Amino acid sequence: MTSLTRSAARYVSKLSNKLRRRLDMLSSRKEFSGSQGRTLHFLLAQTQDVFQKDIEEEYSIRPSTATELLKQMEKNGLILRETVPYDNRLKRIVLTEKALQYRQQVVEDLTDLEETLTRGISEEDLDIFFGVIEKMMDNLAD
Repeated sequence: MTSLTRSAARYVSKLSNKLRRRLDMLSSRKEFSGSQGRTLHFLLAQTQDVFQKDIEEEYSIRPSTATELLKQMEKNGLILRETVPYDNRLKRIVLTEKALQYRQQVVEDLTDLEETLTRGISEEDLDIFFGVIEKMMDNLAD
C-alpha cells in the first residue's frame, strides 16, 4: 500500500504547482502568461504548420482550454489563426512579429528553468525519471 505522505500523485502535483508559479514569475514582466510563454516556446520550435490539436496534444489539455489559451494569445497580438487552403475548417497558428520579438527571451527563460530544475541530477537519473513519468502518463491515458 502506498503511503499518503509519499504519494506519486501528490509529488507530481506539488512539482507542477511550483513549475507553474516559476513560469508565471518569468512571464510577469511581459505581456503574456506562463502558459502562453510555454506555448510560444513550442510554436517557435516547430518547422511545420501547427494547429490547435497540436497544442492540445503537446500539453495534454482539453479543446476548450486550448481555445481559451489561443484566444488570449490572439488578443495579445502574439498569434494569428489562418484558414488553410485545403480545409476551411482548419486554422493554422501563425506567430506574429510581436511574438517573434520575444523569441530569445522565451528560449532563454525556459532553458534557464530547465537547467535549474535538473541541476545536480545525472543523465542516468533523468533517463529513469522520464521513463517513470512516461509510464505514469500511459497508465492514465484515456
